[in-house]
Amino acid sequence: MAVAAGTVLATPGTVLAAGAGLPPKQPRIADLAVGGAECVTGEDRPYVGTVPQVTARLYGPGGGQPGEASQVRGEFEAWWQGEGGAEERVSMTTSMKHDTAPFSWQLPSTVPDETVVSWRVRAVNDDGASAWSSEGAGAPCEFVYDRTLPDAPVVTSSDYPDDNTWTPGAGVRGTFRFTAQAEDVVAFAYHFLGEPLRTADIRPDGSAEISFVPKGSGVQVLSVQAQDRAGNRGPRTDYTFRIGQGPAPVARWKLADAAGSRSAAAENGTAARAGAGVTFGAPAPSGTPLTSTASLDGTGHGFLTPGAPVVADTAKDFAVGGWVRPARVDGTRTVLSQDAGTGRAFTLGLTQAGSDPAWSFAVGGARVTGGLPETGDWAYVLGQYDAETGTARLYVNGRAVGEETAAVPVAGEGDFQIGRARGAQGYRDRWKGEIGDVRAYDRIVVPDELTALATRAAQRVGHWALDTAPDGFAPESGGGAPLKLGAGASVFRLDGPCDPLDPECGQDWPLEGDGHLRLDGVSGHAATDAPVVDTSGSFTVSARVRLTDDAPAAPMTAISQGGEHGDAFKVRFDPENSSWDLVLAHADEPDAPETVLRRIEWPDGDFGVGHRVTLTYDASANQVSLYVDGWKESDGGTAAFDAAWKSTGGLQLGRGRTADGWGEHLKGVVDSVYAYAGVLSETEIRQLP
Repeated sequence: MAVAAGTVLATPGTVLAAGAGLPPKQPRIADLAVGGAECVTGEDRPYVGTVPQVTARLYGPGGGQPGEASQVRGEFEAWWQGEGGAEERVSMTTSMKHDTAPFSWQLPSTVPDETVVSWRVRAVNDDGASAWSSEGAGAPCEFVYDRTLPDAPVVTSSDYPDDNTWTPGAGVRGTFRFTAQAEDVVAFAYHFLGEPLRTADIRPDGSAEISFVPKGSGVQVLSVQAQDRAGNRGPRTDYTFRIGQGPAPVARWKLADAAGSRSAAAENGTAARAGAGVTFGAPAPSGTPLTSTASLDGTGHGFLTPGAPVVADTAKDFAVGGWVRPARVDGTRTVLSQDAGTGRAFTLGLTQAGSDPAWSFAVGGARVTGGLPETGDWAYVLGQYDAETGTARLYVNGRAVGEETAAVPVAGEGDFQIGRARGAQGYRDRWKGEIGDVRAYDRIVVPDELTALATRAAQRVGHWALDTAPDGFAPESGGGAPLKLGAGASVFRLDGPCDPLDPECGQDWPLEGDGHLRLDGVSGHAATDAPVVDTSGSFTVSARVRLTDDAPAAPMTAISQGGEHGDAFKVRFDPENSSWDLVLAHADEPDAPETVLRRIEWPDGDFGVGHRVTLTYDASANQVSLYVDGWKESDGGTAAFDAAWKSTGGLQLGRGRTADGWGEHLKGVVDSVYAYAGVLSETEIRQLP
């Protein structure tokens, strides 16, 4: 084999160092850092709160190119002017490493504070040293070690003073001012009690201002620290203020005026003139304090107006809302608006989102939509403009239903309108249906208020104690429809005291009250003649159940209500999974799809007080939930359900619909059955006996 002159042969298994016989390359300023900050010289040099570690990327003769790695040492050097004016220097040399590795140096604790410290680095190998990073086109890196904490800031607010007075209140935006007491402060770190930590940048005058909307009444504490350019935070200033209830709406019309009235009385603001297409005395949503509402006919005469603006400044925080029940959901229909010349400053109502209707809130040219308006269904609808974030928000039945939308408000100094909106050719987009309890706020409506405004208290429509069953009928406690006992069903009643240690006493004790319903698992059941709850609307059903067997052979239904072919709902025990299941058929049809919620529990074996099983359906949110003993699974106790249908059959205890007719008979005990129109809260569910 011929070898060219000057070629060096490598021993097999070795790799030649790139650039052998050459010194390393000069380090680049862009590859140097101090405590994570870039290498800077001059006025923009970083300030650090602890003695830092400096880092560098070094390059061998090959310049760090792929396949040309080599080994180098890093030589670091730092210097500063000492107290006597003499220069002081410290240095450090690393071990030999591949130039692909980072090189670092933790500076010694002798580095002085409040002094400009300079540093540089170079790479060294066996063939020589590179130029220092500070030479040629480079420059020394600089920093200042600052360990002096800034003084505590001064905190003031004319909106919420720290003087032991109670100030209204929840939902009202307040401004707080922070003033620095040191020259090197660059920001303020602050947090309100229960809120996350935030920062506010300082202004040229050494202060900062932030705004805050209290979410509720009570004592609040604002904690603030000044932060200097080294990142040091000084002592905390705690600012305590007292928040009262949120101010009342700037305008409110219950619209519960007497039939025949031609105006709507105002609790705040001005009475609203009613057009001829407005009829008072219409129904009100159940479970609310309202006694009646106003019905608008959707014509040019169906409107109310106070003849004056209600939202004084649409560029500031405001909210408008009310109870509504649409008679039509086609097109665009307005619940509330305020005139702005030949247009409107805002509108709240419904519109078409593609092929489907949706609730809508528009501010200026921006619109947020969400939810699904349904003919004949009540909903509480509220639109809100947040001036701090410049966004519009829409809430239906207390829940946010659309994404916050950036909005640029327009001046709306015209009249407030109920049931119509201003257009270039006159009023348009008229409401057809009921409207009640209209409110307008010049502040933010906070979450607890939203919940309270939209809450419809559940109304009890049935309670069967199952203590007695004269002539085979277990009475409803309020005089409603009784439960008729079928064959295999009986009410056990403990008429006298019994020693539980006496074998003659037996093990059967009432789960609640003086008795309970016993079912034989073959044909035993009890049922009403007609439906108890409207399964197409919101409802709650609950029963206490104890199983006789500790190893049931087949599914057993405790409570159900359905139609000819299926159950709108049923709660059953499934031995295959050892679980209580809530099963909802999507239609009253054979083999209809089902939604199932499951809660794992061991069977009772006819011992103990059993379990209280409760199901809820929230029609406004299209959600179902299953509770066992007042609790639901955190990750599977609630499910979306938009296939509710109106059942025609009675409430059933101890059986459910199957492909072969009635089946899944319960062998066990049922007691203390409750049924509600509406959704009980979790607290109310846990309070059931």
